[in-house]
Amino acid sequence: MHVIGTVGLPGSGKGEAATVAREDGIPVVTMGDVVRQETADRGLDPTKDHGKVAQALRDENGPAAIAERSLPMIEDRLEDGDAVLVDGIRSDTEVDVFEERFGDDFTLVSIEAPFELRAERLETRGRDAAEDDGGESLQARDERERGFGMDDAMERADVVVENTDSLEAFRDRIRSIIREGVDSELENTEVNP
Repeated sequence: MHVIGTVGLPGSGKGEAATVAREDGIPVVTMGDVVRQETADRGLDPTKDHGKVAQALRDENGPAAIAERSLPMIEDRLEDGDAVLVDGIRSDTEVDVFEERFGDDFTLVSIEAPFELRAERLETRGRDAAEDDGGESLQARDERERGFGMDDAMERADVVVENTDSLEAFRDRIRSIIREGVDSELENTEVNP
């Protein structure tokens, strides 16, 4: 069993890492799906109210609420396979939940890129940063994510992938982490594709 969690600011490449995992037959649990479902259950618009509902879930049920709601989905997918990628960890509290449940079978990968590059990527994808989360700018999203404890989570990563090179190089690096595990990666926590 191997649970790989990804953490990173918006536009850093977490979604692309999840795509690589899916292409390799690794199931993906997206923590944002928990928030989108809750937003829909509350009769709100997921495109406009995602951030507000994410904060509300944490306020109402504690900072680990989204991670705890993800655990049954992760365990369900592990019944049929050896690995799962958890997309979109937002805080060190969430890291605690996964480390407590999965122990040494949990690996945290921080995907990092500078602000300007992330903003450019979001624009290239045909979505400006404000469109991505109900009119919220990329800078505001970064501040909100950091408010959840993302910087602390990123500092705890077992592997850091600097996503500043080509898409192909990034995909190869993620594929290597997924396929080969991270045992050999732990020697160098700073990885440049």
